Amino acid sequence: MDQEKIGKLIKELRTKSNLTQKEFADKYKVTYQAVSKWENGKNLPDTLLLKEICNDYNINIDDILDGNAITKKKNNYLLLIPLILIAAIIAIVQINHKEEFEFKTISSNCTDFKLSGSIAYNEKKSVIYISNIEYCGNNENEVYKSIISKLYEKNNNLESIIGTCNHKDNTNITLKEYLKDVSFNVSNDKQRLCKNYSNDNLYLEIEATTKEDKVITFSVPLSIKSC
Repeated sequence: MDQEKIGKLIKELRTKSNLTQKEFADKYKVTYQAVSKWENGKNLPDTLLLKEICNDYNINIDDILDGNAITKKKNNYLLLIPLILIAAIIAIVQINHKEEFEFKTISSNCTDFKLSGSIAYNEKKSVIYISNIEYCGNNENEVYKSIISKLYEKNNNLESIIGTCNHKDNTNITLKEYLKDVSFNVSNDKQRLCKNYSNDNLYLEIEATTKEDKVITFSVPLSIKSC
């Protein structure tokens, strides 16, 4: 997914509907700050919310996940009958060959962290998106020298890093401040067996280095549910 492209699309949809960021945020039960981040390409709605927006504005979410922003085409029933028949045949062929995305939701399985995310996948492509990560632990005022977060995938007892977030402005910062702008957007042309993902397949690891060069590691197991 292209965050900047989707952000511009969301802004275009909002402005064409004559909605302020606050009104658009209220419509989708988020904050206006979240909408601002979407439009500036700093963050994205989770995939389920993005799907809702696409449905409301007649945009094909599959095309967005593939990096395009294509408005759904509507049949013009005033066309001549031969043209209608041709259009119908084309539509049937497209439907038969269209590989719709399926979805799963991602949430934190740890009381110290809250997050939201989604997995979208079909036979050719998979997209994992995680955002809105919040630290709820006791040491929220602790200032760290640096912080880095990694998204791990576990498969048959093997672990691999599939996403890393290390902002340039993450020095001398609290964990809560750092996580405000952290998101993971992992896209792959292979399916990654996303349909088989369970609660043991993904986890988030956050490494925070104190001013005394002590590394504190937070491991956040992720809960995955089918939609």
